[in-house]
Amino acid sequence: MSSLPKIVFFGSGPVASATLTGLLPHFAVEAIITKPRPEGHRGSVPVLELAEAKKIPVFTPRNKAELTELFAGTTFTAPVGLVVDYGIIISRSVIDSFMLGIVNSHFSLLPEWRGADPITFSILSGRPQTAGVSLMLINEKLDEGELLAQQPFVLPASITTPELTDELVELSNDMLIETLPKYISGDVTPHPQPAGAPTYSRKLTKEDGIFDITKPADQLEREVRAFAGWPKSKMHLFGHQIVIKKASVATSKHDGDLVVVCGNNTFLEILELTAPSGRTMSGADFLRGYKK
Repeated sequence: MSSLPKIVFFGSGPVASATLTGLLPHFAVEAIITKPRPEGHRGSVPVLELAEAKKIPVFTPRNKAELTELFAGTTFTAPVGLVVDYGIIISRSVIDSFMLGIVNSHFSLLPEWRGADPITFSILSGRPQTAGVSLMLINEKLDEGELLAQQPFVLPASITTPELTDELVELSNDMLIETLPKYISGDVTPHPQPAGAPTYSRKLTKEDGIFDITKPADQLEREVRAFAGWPKSKMHLFGHQIVIKKASVATSKHDGDLVVVCGNNTFLEILELTAPSGRTMSGADFLRGYKK
């Protein structure tokens, strides 16, 4: 019998897969609860594939009702659940089926950036220390549960959402490996979130990627980094649609090769982009090849 702390893991997306990979050597995962393979999907489904490779029992409820039904008819012995990047609302009855509830690793310093996309909104905020990880007991409210641990992450000025995601997954795994066994053994006591007005993130849409040059250059530079994974920053330039991959605030129209005038008479240099051909190139190369 394994002496490792036992958990049930809830997760579906790429962050869930990266988390689970990091935690498997340190926890006995009794079961994995994940979304089913999308109909017609032929690509990789990392959490399902990891469960199959490690021969861990896996359950795939499609929605909140099916998840609740699963737990009404199935008994797990793990004292606690862990949810990371799952995407299905968990009912009170499922939470209460665990002696110690369900822990969520939320990638912000709660109560900042409650909601669906804290990583992107951390970058959009422009503040150097608004990112981090909070280990929280979930309840039926939006990211309002008691905390087990919290740790900040100082944002480098040039970090993108994919890069920050990787950093926070690593931080989260370190915190879970240290804190979750202590919580299971009774050596960590949940405590309320810090006082203060909460802020909220939301799911992004394709429209968020529309590059609006009436905004100030510093805001647009953050958008380029924040939307680097999806939906990406798109604009029309010289009659061609491009995807901006890297940009920096400029001091004038002549401070760089490909500089656009933005809101409040500010300037943004486009350093790297994806051209209509699909090729990634510098702003200077785009000027030479596409400006008429």
